Amino acid sequence: MSNRIFGYGRVSSKDQNEARQLKAFRDFGIDDRDIYIDKKSGKDFEREQYKLLKNILRENDVLIIHSIDRLGRNYEMIVNEWKDITKNIKADIVVLDMPLLDTRQNKDLLGTFINDLILGLLSYVAQNEREKIHIRQREGIDIALKVGTKTGRPFGRPKINKPNNYDEVIGKWKDKKITAREAMRQLNLKPNTFYCMVKNDI
Repeated sequence: MSNRIFGYGRVSSKDQNEARQLKAFRDFGIDDRDIYIDKKSGKDFEREQYKLLKNILRENDVLIIHSIDRLGRNYEMIVNEWKDITKNIKADIVVLDMPLLDTRQNKDLLGTFINDLILGLLSYVAQNEREKIHIRQREGIDIALKVGTKTGRPFGRPKINKPNNYDEVIGKWKDKKITAREAMRQLNLKPNTFYCMVKNDI
């Protein structure tokens, strides 16, 4: 018998919505107090909620994740973390979108071997897909640079010209006669535009 059932979810940024993962955990019967969500990249396990959850996990507890890439995005890291939870802590892991990855089942040697095999394969596929996405992004940037389009600004967005009083106001700011905030007010520029203009002198 398990002691407690926990849900762990992750979204890559504060702008992304964790609602789908939360619903899956609640449908599974997990109490909200036992659901932990990080809004952070999966590049490593230095995530506040994940570390808190892992410190709470005990033998025979069950950790529910929606998909394998919610645990992490690096093949080697996922496998090592999986082994630490299942073999060192001796808790179970269930992956909702891959029913075969359920360490509560088939705890004999063959079952463990099959589980590890599937985990390794899926982790590899997840990492390979992420690397393909990065390659496509890089290719897009390279193409944009070749046609003379600067990245970091939406296509078709017009270049912002310097205000007429730009040199005068920037001179005062550089001489520390006015603050950056006052310079922005006089130039009627937003902070990002102001600093970008100063940096690139556009």
